[in-house]
Amino acid sequence: MSEETPRIVVTVAAPVEAVWDALRDKEKIRHWHGWEFEGLDAEIDLIYFTAFTEDSETRTLEVQGGDRFVVEPFEGGSRITLTRAPHADDPEWDAYYDDITEGWITFIQQLRFALERHPSESRRTLFYSGAGKSGPAEQLGLDAAVGAPYQADLVGESVTGHVWFRSEHQVGLTVDQWGDGLLVLSHIGPSDKKPAGAAMAVLTLYGLDDPTREEIDKRWQDWWSARYPSTEETS
Repeated sequence: MSEETPRIVVTVAAPVEAVWDALRDKEKIRHWHGWEFEGLDAEIDLIYFTAFTEDSETRTLEVQGGDRFVVEPFEGGSRITLTRAPHADDPEWDAYYDDITEGWITFIQQLRFALERHPSESRRTLFYSGAGKSGPAEQLGLDAAVGAPYQADLVGESVTGHVWFRSEHQVGLTVDQWGDGLLVLSHIGPSDKKPAGAAMAVLTLYGLDDPTREEIDKRWQDWWSARYPSTEETS
């Protein structure tokens, strides 16, 4: 395998059995993978249960496309190592390679959050994406270090929490006011592949009623659409 193949390593404060179960139980995957949309169940089936191989003894799972998970004990909890498949000879597929890597970073952090903070709890999610030359975390002034507390005006709502994770292009924050929810913000600057840049936000909510969720959605829709138009609008 090429040395250029990305590896994503995340430690989880949960037993290896719980982490492995969260990767192999469809209903549990639904509580952490991605965000709610009409095709979520089909996406889960495609990624985790189509053209896959698994070894429950070594807790190794190779999923659709050749990405490989290994779950192992680590310092009283678990370590997840995801090794991306090598680049293919298909230019159309490789055009999405970096996007898929970023997606896996989000998903594995969502898995960690669900197991550490909300095991067995259902969630609600909101998702936004679009083009933009500056990132949403920058625009919202969210620059604290990992583990640090923060207090911010988050799209018209005063919120508190801690910085959950940071990567090259992403930041995740817990949000106390969302039932101890999670906000993941992503931004990739302009490049040859993405001349207008790309931004994304995933909001994970717990224990909020429908009117409150709709109110949050309305505020974010208004804020987001004014700053991050869809890629169709920029093409």
